[in-house]
Parts: sequence; C-alpha cells; structure tokens
Amino acid sequence: MAHKVGILTPMLAGLMRFLPSEFTVVNRADYDSDAAMAAAHPDLKALIVIGGQPLAHETVEAFGGLGLIACFGVGYDGVDVAHAAARGIVVTNCPNVNNEDVADHALGLFIAVVRNIVSGHARVVGPGWTSGDRGGLWPSLRQLKAGIVGMGAIGRSIAKRLPPFGVAVSWWGPNPKPELGLPRADSVLDLARDCDVLFMAGRADETSRGIISAEVIEALGPNGYVINVSRGFTVDEDALIAALKARKLAGAGLDVFHDEPTPPARWADVPNVVLTPHIGGGGRGAIEAQTRLVLDNLAAFFAGKPALTPVSPA
Repeated sequence: MAHKVGILTPMLAGLMRFLPSEFTVVNRADYDSDAAMAAAHPDLKALIVIGGQPLAHETVEAFGGLGLIACFGVGYDGVDVAHAAARGIVVTNCPNVNNEDVADHALGLFIAVVRNIVSGHARVVGPGWTSGDRGGLWPSLRQLKAGIVGMGAIGRSIAKRLPPFGVAVSWWGPNPKPELGLPRADSVLDLARDCDVLFMAGRADETSRGIISAEVIEALGPNGYVINVSRGFTVDEDALIAALKARKLAGAGLDVFHDEPTPPARWADVPNVVLTPHIGGGGRGAIEAQTRLVLDNLAAFFAGKPALTPVSPA
C-alpha cells in the first residue's frame, strides 16, 4: 500500500520528484484550502512543511490520521510542537545541514554592506562613476570587531570565517561554552557596546524574539552594522529602519524579515542596506542534504522506526 504524504507549501513541490514510488504525494496547490485537502485524504499520515511558516492548529487537527510533520529546514518555529505531541504527532527538522551555507551568506552580506558593493555596482551601471562619484570611504574589514549572538552551528560557522579577514570575534549566548576559546559578553547589550558588527545567529524561537532591540541598536552606534540570518522577529525592525534613516547605524545586511515577503516600499528609502529574500540556507548542497534528511525521516516513520531528528516539545 502506498504511503500518503502531503506537501503544504508550493515552494516544496519540487520534492515530489525525489519521493520513492511507494509514496503517494498530495499537493496543497490542488485544493482550495487545507480543510478541503484534509477532507479529501483522511488517510494522509505525514505532512512536509517549511518549519518557519505558521502551521495552524486547525490544519493539524483537520488531518485526523496525521503522525508526522517533517519540517524542511532547521527551523520549526512555525509549528506548535507541544500541540502536535499532544495529538501523538512527531515533528522533525533538519539540523546541522545548512549552517555552512547560512554562514557563507552572512559573510557575503557583511562584506557587501561594509564595503559598499551593491551601491558600487549601481554607480557603475548608472551615471555615478562617469560623473565622478565612486562613493565614500568605508572601513577595512580588519578594523572591525564582530559580535555573534547565538553560538550554535550557524554562529560557530560564522565565527570560524571571520579571523582570516582579521576580524576579532566575541559572542553572547545563554550558556557559557568555554571550549570555544572566545570571549563571551555578559549580555547582548554589552556585546553591542563592544563590537562594530553584530551578527544575529540565535535560535529561531520565542527566546530570541526582539533580542536585537532599539537599545541594542543604539549601543552599536552610528558606526555599527547589523547582519541578521536568523529570523526577522529577532530584530526590532522599526527601530532598525529608524536608526538607518537617522544615520544612527552605519548599515545592515538582512536575509530575514518580520513579514515575509517584506513590503518593497518599506525599504525603498532606507540607506545602506543589503537585502536578500531569505535564501541564506538555499545553497545546492544544503538543499540536497535537507531533502535527504526529510526523506529519511519519512522512511523511518512509515517503517515504524524512530525518527532520525525529532524535535522535543519545549
């Protein structure tokens, strides 16, 4: 008997071609609503979702036979794991498979915003350079001190990339990690006061909501930079924009936003930002590894075996 798997998010439709023949795939795009999909397939046992996108209780409850929610990506903040567990549903994610790609992206944002690369490109293809405008003076990377918020897999991957550029690294996280051999600040605020560029790489859950506050942004000061590759809700986005417009912050590189997709008009007149559409973990290697892990979790579930990467309720 074929195992029935549902794909809720259109951007995951490409996974269908990787699913073995014993899986029957149900695509949400073929139905008017989650409820309609659930009603048509009461025997559906597993769902594949983007872990950072909200998954409503009503949707979970509509699939009465559901036993597995497989999150594509390391994040699972869109899924109420406790609610799922209370219904006997296992939630899985894809940890430690995209941290190198996300760290690469964070460094790309850092270099692009500090060295004025994007606006430099605009001067070349526009009238700027031919009229004598090559931009202003910008810091050398080796003049900067970096602070990293969160020293999990992504934070560690960022940390190991910075010293070859001559960038000193310190960090803050809720738990001391003496094995890192890096100075740990007493608080995020202290970290911001002591660094020039603040990398947000902390947990993508409620413990990190608003951790890069208006006070932290103010502590960074007019020569400071914010790089965020965690979640948009970790940064006070209104305070960030206000500081950039008032020149009370030098720049920001963001791959994540409070609302996604973020309204283009929100950023139209914000100076010295480099923005990307939540693609930090989207390198081919990371996508392939996450796909394999999702498939392995599905195979284990339908074989009656323990999940490879279960998420525990908080």
